Amino acid sequence: MVLIKCRPQDFIVDEVSLVVAGQDGRFLLFELEKEGLSTFEAISLLSKALHVSISAFSFAGLKDKQAVTRQVCSVFGVSKERLESVALRNIRIRVLGLRNEPVHRGELEGNKFRLILRGLDSMPSFDSKFRNLFGVQRFGRNNVEVGRALMKRDFKLACSLLGLEASGDFVGVLRKVPIKELILYIHAYQSFLWNEAAVKTSAKELAIVGFGSDISDPALTEILAKEGVKPSAFVIREFPELSAEGGVRDVWVDVRNLKVGILEEDELHAGKKKLSLEFFLPAGCYATEFIRQNVSR
Repeated sequence: MVLIKCRPQDFIVDEVSLVVAGQDGRFLLFELEKEGLSTFEAISLLSKALHVSISAFSFAGLKDKQAVTRQVCSVFGVSKERLESVALRNIRIRVLGLRNEPVHRGELEGNKFRLILRGLDSMPSFDSKFRNLFGVQRFGRNNVEVGRALMKRDFKLACSLLGLEASGDFVGVLRKVPIKELILYIHAYQSFLWNEAAVKTSAKELAIVGFGSDISDPALTEILAKEGVKPSAFVIREFPELSAEGGVRDVWVDVRNLKVGILEEDELHAGKKKLSLEFFLPAGCYATEFIRQNVSR
């Protein structure tokens, strides 16, 4: 069985950003390099070190935890000198410049990956086209369950799943959780619905269910009926900030610039081989799914 992310250095991700830095502006742009930390964990550590709110930070997308990753972020209300003075383990900062708006979600072309696959017996064959499923890291331990509870207005259950003490005002307790984190749970549930339909559909594109989504694909209709959810449920009147629009996602995607190395001895696993890979994926696509779908064939 192929092994990935045995060490953070085995999984290197470089964001290909669309953000252009300038010399003036209210938001400080910086490259965040992190190792063995999720994007949220790294931003939380920076927030505490700088004594500013987590909401002051923005980024284009989440990056893997068990990896070495580099991505463009922005922060409001922090000077270049203060940011550069921060010294945190497994975090490195490179200031890029300024602009008058924060980094927006999705403001990236994609990601370049440099991976090492371990535990191999022979050379895998790779098909550059694969099903564009959301990867397991999107779902965490119970992200889908929390997202489902929020969608079904079971705020008591959501508090329980998150380990929050609450006695009546469950929405009030949930509001103490950073909004970006709560939205992550909604997105996890949307991704779960999409994956369940994508493995069955014959369509080239499939709706990511949210309010306003046009649901016509039979595979999507089936999973929504099973879950007892309608697109209108994604308007959460009790907690409007969590309301989620729909979208459309390609069912299939192609890897670009794939470079496959040669089999070498795996120094971490006796009698096994390792293999290096380099490739580019568009924003929102998962390298772990490319590997899983190819090597497990």
